[in-house]
Amino acid sequence: MSNRVFDKSKLPSRHVSVGPERAPHRSYYYAMGLDEEDIAKPFVGVATTWNEAAPCNISLGRQAQAVKKGVITAGGTPREFTTITVTDGIAMGHDGMKSSLVSREVIADSVELTMRGHCYDAIVGLAGCDKSLPGLMMAMIRLNVPAVFMYGGSILPGRFKDKDVTVVDVFEAVGMYSAGKVDEQYLHDLECVACPSAGSCGGQFTANTMACVSEAIGLAIPGSAGTPAPYESRDEYAEASGRVVMDLVESQLRPRDIVTRKALENAATVVAASGGSTNAGLHLPAMANEAGIEFDLNDVVEIFKKTPYVADLKPGGKYVAKDMFEVGGVPVLMKTLFEGGYLHGDCITVNGKTIAENLEDVVFPKNQDVIYPVSNPITPTGGVVGLKGNLAPQGGIVKVAGMKILQFSGPARVFDREEDCFEAVQSNNYKKGDVLVIRYEGPRGGPGMREMLSTTAAIYGQGMGDDVALITDGRFSGGTRGFCVGHVGPEAAVGGPIALLEDGDIITIDAEAGTIEVALSDDELAKRKKAWKPRKTNYQSGALWKYAQTVGDAEKGALTHPGAGVETHIFADM
Repeated sequence: MSNRVFDKSKLPSRHVSVGPERAPHRSYYYAMGLDEEDIAKPFVGVATTWNEAAPCNISLGRQAQAVKKGVITAGGTPREFTTITVTDGIAMGHDGMKSSLVSREVIADSVELTMRGHCYDAIVGLAGCDKSLPGLMMAMIRLNVPAVFMYGGSILPGRFKDKDVTVVDVFEAVGMYSAGKVDEQYLHDLECVACPSAGSCGGQFTANTMACVSEAIGLAIPGSAGTPAPYESRDEYAEASGRVVMDLVESQLRPRDIVTRKALENAATVVAASGGSTNAGLHLPAMANEAGIEFDLNDVVEIFKKTPYVADLKPGGKYVAKDMFEVGGVPVLMKTLFEGGYLHGDCITVNGKTIAENLEDVVFPKNQDVIYPVSNPITPTGGVVGLKGNLAPQGGIVKVAGMKILQFSGPARVFDREEDCFEAVQSNNYKKGDVLVIRYEGPRGGPGMREMLSTTAAIYGQGMGDDVALITDGRFSGGTRGFCVGHVGPEAAVGGPIALLEDGDIITIDAEAGTIEVALSDDELAKRKKAWKPRKTNYQSGALWKYAQTVGDAEKGALTHPGAGVETHIFADM
């Protein structure tokens, strides 16, 4: 037990625990079993996205107890609370996916309100599924109290017909089934073994991508992103996170000291090098906004252009998160990038050390092919590419990791919602060479910017992954593979060029040149724009309506508030 003494006169919790006028507040703490000594210590929020929705979140409650132990050992009083998650694997392929990106904002907002309402002095946040990772990190940067983020860990790979499998294999098997390539028994046998434990999806999908970001950006302790969820050693990282946050309370090193422009560049570098999720193109700008830093999709893709792709991870590669963990995890990936001059080594991290200091004793392992050295990359440029052109003036984004064909041209097949495209794919009502267009699925138009994994996985399962392209103003899962361009902006709901497309228009995509064009003159596009009329969604009330009123462009991160750039005060200094 620590003998540290903290001066509460400058901490937020003085407003609920110090002085005669706070006697009513203290009475509540006594009711929960705290004593005077506990109340005199800093209050640390331990926030998790624990729930029983999916395996991504199911182990977070256990890990929170280890965090609390670390906080207590280091001289603090932990106060555990939970917030929501929407798990993409279950929300996928139906209207439930409209809730996914919206949940990022709800998570950030709800954590902010809980911390503000109870005047907690610091926070440790634990997250599992995709949007919960950036949601918690956004809240930490927004509040700017001492903070440590910790990923809940990845799922173990399933084993089917002598190979490792993930949930994406199940999504793709649905396409195989619809094409008559496998029977219902095959599908059933696969679904029963694909997800054998607690933890988030095992490939370099959005959860593992943002877990890598948490280390690269400096908000998580080194090595904490890699350990699979079921391993007991994950609890050791949780306890250590609790101890580290108390060091931060003492030093007052805060998230905005850590999340700098250079740190954001480091994060984007690690995403590109690992063939990470295109969703990072939304989440990094949103995190930057919380720090008052201008860093949008264009900045992200500039980093992607010059970063080698070195981690051979699914969906484009062979391996899963557990495999990367076994060769040394994110620190090994960062070590080769740092040695190659791709990372800023002077960025500070939550343990008080710089990136360079953290990597000093990391040895790049030989005789493994999970992470390649930057001197011998899988490809010389990143696994994710930005595109611009007359079809996407604000840009779009595509994951090219593992792709052999980087150019595509063909006639548009236009759909105004995902379900219609999925139905066409399921009934094989499309052909080689088509560019499938799914529009009115952007942040405002969805509302909620759905992911399209059900559709893209079905295409791949039918063996057509290399023969068609798909573009959307919505998003793609980190598990998507194939020529799939997301985040096309401006979105259809505001009359962007994607809203003006008609069946048969020739679309050309070049992931090497970074272009996406439709073969229409400016005059023709202007003529169609004049005839275009905005549409109403089916969501005219409730949370999705409210989101649609405030959300901005995907290019800027689908933001719903102005961010730190206009602040007049910060919660941490209240």
